[in-house]
Amino acid sequence: MKPSMLRKLASLSERLDELNRLLSSEGATNDMDGYRKLTREHAEITPIVEQYRAYERCQADLREAEAMLSDPEMKAFAQEEIEAAKARQEEIALQLQKLLLPKDPNDERNIFLEIRAGTGGDESALFAGDLFRMYSRYAERQRWKVEVVSASESEVGGYKEVIAKIEGFGAYSRLKFESGGHRVQRVPETETQGRIHTSACTVAILPEADEVSDVVINPTDIRIDTFRASGAGGQHINKTDSAVRITHFPTGLVVECQDGRSQHSNKAQAMQVLAARIKAKQVDEQQSKIASERKSLIGSGDRSERIRTYNYPQGRITDHRINLTLYKIDAITEGDMDELIGALAAEHQADLLATLGEDN
Repeated sequence: MKPSMLRKLASLSERLDELNRLLSSEGATNDMDGYRKLTREHAEITPIVEQYRAYERCQADLREAEAMLSDPEMKAFAQEEIEAAKARQEEIALQLQKLLLPKDPNDERNIFLEIRAGTGGDESALFAGDLFRMYSRYAERQRWKVEVVSASESEVGGYKEVIAKIEGFGAYSRLKFESGGHRVQRVPETETQGRIHTSACTVAILPEADEVSDVVINPTDIRIDTFRASGAGGQHINKTDSAVRITHFPTGLVVECQDGRSQHSNKAQAMQVLAARIKAKQVDEQQSKIASERKSLIGSGDRSERIRTYNYPQGRITDHRINLTLYKIDAITEGDMDELIGALAAEHQADLLATLGEDN
């Protein structure tokens, strides 16, 4: 293991001892905010320090076994102990590297899911509906809550655009690699000659912003318009101007919300979506500066970037970023996304480990 990493681990070990003293001291709970911060830090570094101390014990076992090599009667036993200790050491070192990887501060957040129909006309809108169903079914499997914030339905079914809030611990960590261009290849129901058509949709996964700390929206920077909500096929007939449109002048972002039961709830939801979009825009700008030299294997998350193809005639889904093809399109589009999401997360972790190796 690299000396810089060992120094960091030794420092964390000392810090854990210090935290134990602070948390067990008299009057530790006098400042509850401070106490909560200390307990959070304690919970974060404890598993790392436990692995580090296991690594140190392994090193001690290795030194003891090497010392026995000079004894002819113990040599064979010592050699076995050395090999076992080295194997354990390698395994612990890999676990420590993973534990030391930088954590995405948004991983535990709720998300806003945005799906927009692209090229392909009606078929693209139907595909947008299929994607929304896929993510909704996946969310159900995770016992997450899905709430439609805004939807522009197509006359033939599906959506021209749909925005939903997904509430659940770790929602962003699981779905953050879904942002980008999704392409479908299949024979549309309206196609009389059996020709395969290609259509596309864009997906954006936005972490929910903390209303206070993450994004500050100046009231003078926005314009709020109200209008009458409309629904497909005469549904949701509304005789009052309960729908809300918010325009943010500095960024040019426009958000509409009309699925709530009142103007007040629509305004609150629209402000949440606006804050999430502003936050995403800020993060994109930061990452484009930082990652200009090294682009993640998972991709930039740019909505224009084609990330996946759903080929129905062949029954396959191909993720182009990691060259993964799975012949289980029916299962995946019904929400069985664990294998796909797991492969993307593993590739991302491998890329981070490679970066960690370069930086040390």
